[in-house]
Amino acid sequence: MIYFLTASILLTLAPGPDILYLLTKSLSDGAKAGIILACGLVSGIVFHTTLVMVGVATLIKSSATAMLLLKIFGAAYLLFLAFGVFKSARAKKQLEMSNEKLAIKKPLALYKRGVLMNVLNPKVLLFFLAFLPQFVDLSQGNASLQILFLGFVFAAQALIIFSVVAICAGRVRNLILHKKNIGRVLNFVEAAVLALIAVGLILF
Repeated sequence: MIYFLTASILLTLAPGPDILYLLTKSLSDGAKAGIILACGLVSGIVFHTTLVMVGVATLIKSSATAMLLLKIFGAAYLLFLAFGVFKSARAKKQLEMSNEKLAIKKPLALYKRGVLMNVLNPKVLLFFLAFLPQFVDLSQGNASLQILFLGFVFAAQALIIFSVVAICAGRVRNLILHKKNIGRVLNFVEAAVLALIAVGLILF
């Protein structure tokens, strides 16, 4: 287990779409937004783990059409998000709503965004399909339950690391928030990161 946990931590810390966007979002909207997004991303990890456990991941991998469709839907969703953030930055204003509505709607939207970013990314699915079975010990019994357990361990450490990143980025945000037009700049950066992730999903 120590080898699996060490590998999981190193992989989570490695520069990638999830942690890059999480960092950008936390700088743009604060630590709370980053932690909510992290919860969504981690839920996507649990979803992919379940697909690996029940064998659906293998079926998807074997279908070129399914992989292509996932890539297209994933990239389209990311570009849609990027366009929305870009439009918001250009408008120079935030969505007008009461604090109560914001408290209800924005966290849910952020959580869904994190879930969909991972669910619609076939590269995450392929990663877990290749990674998790390496640490299954067939002599210990049910392989499916072991995969599920490993997936939850991976998700747990990812949530902790993502939350720490969000909190640190949120503190940096508080230090630079007074600078002129920094909010718009961070929104443009967020839109650019989403667009780059979308392009990377299609090309690589």
